[in-house]
Amino acid sequence: MSNPEKVEGVVLIPGPSRKYLNERQLIAYKGFRQKYIKWLARMGNDPEKLEGYAHDTARNYASITDKFHRWAWENRGGYTLDLEHDDADEYLQEQVFSDKEYSGSHLHNVKLALKAYFRFRNDTDEWQSEISISSPSGATQPKDYVTMDERKALREAALEFGTVPAYAALSPEKRSEWKRFLARRYGKPINKISQDDWDRANGFKYPSIVHTSLDAGLRPVEVGRAKTYWVDVENAALRIPESESSKNEDNWTVSLRHETAEYLARWLEEREMYDKYNETDQLWLTRHENPYSSSSLTYLINSLCEIAEIDRNLSWYAIRHSTGTYMAREEDLAAAQSQLRHKRAETTMKYDQAPVEDRRNALDRIG
Repeated sequence: MSNPEKVEGVVLIPGPSRKYLNERQLIAYKGFRQKYIKWLARMGNDPEKLEGYAHDTARNYASITDKFHRWAWENRGGYTLDLEHDDADEYLQEQVFSDKEYSGSHLHNVKLALKAYFRFRNDTDEWQSEISISSPSGATQPKDYVTMDERKALREAALEFGTVPAYAALSPEKRSEWKRFLARRYGKPINKISQDDWDRANGFKYPSIVHTSLDAGLRPVEVGRAKTYWVDVENAALRIPESESSKNEDNWTVSLRHETAEYLARWLEEREMYDKYNETDQLWLTRHENPYSSSSLTYLINSLCEIAEIDRNLSWYAIRHSTGTYMAREEDLAAAQSQLRHKRAETTMKYDQAPVEDRRNALDRIG
């Protein structure tokens, strides 16, 4: 195997990124990386004094930003170099709440590397992280932590999001206004809007996504990956096969509230009416017929916060974190690990130490 190409002693294109990109993308990414690595090594530490970072620091920052790009490609639907502050916020938050339990030193370096990355990009506004990391060995504290009251408000907002008034209760004038709204929403002529479109607007897709995510602490990738056969309505549970379990190597049984199971049952029945689901087991698709991703879920949670009058930014990962925190508080750590499908090398998670029924009762209490 030939030695990898290097710039300033730093690997230009790491193997995982090389495998991800096609030839055209590889040329574009290589050009970006050459400029970025030279900037790190020659002036990144203090551009005015033309003072670069030490070699080990430049190499570390280059590695971190490569992983940041690769994360974005996997979560944003493909190759791009157009990354924004919101992407960095979400990436750092996922690092904080990762099952790998990264050290404070690693998280501190990720934060510094991303700040340097946006300086290189010459962004007008300096990136200010949504997560405060006090020191390399210190604790992390997310600013967008979801409280119990906010969890309940998000559940209620999901029942309101995207709905339209009852058809029979509207005057002809108002009915025409709402038809125009639905025509824009579904990209079809006004005269083609039917009662089915009206019912679709008041359907159960969004309540099922939000309530399931609040119960199961679904990662964004798991929302996009979820399949119909995961759903066990009768037993109010998700059954995630080993082959589809994100970051794990076991089958998982995840408790759901009975109310959530009812929303899922209604959605599975409604889902059969839409042609875009005819040849797929995907549980949820966007209106553009794509699996949900971090960006589409960011739009959804922002809309829910507006309805719920939550006057701050929340990420989808904050939902997962709150589920684990409150589950641990209501039951114990074993229950939280089972509910969130964690697997640590030093802790066996093969057996569910907290009964499914106990965890369902905890979900009812935490809302």
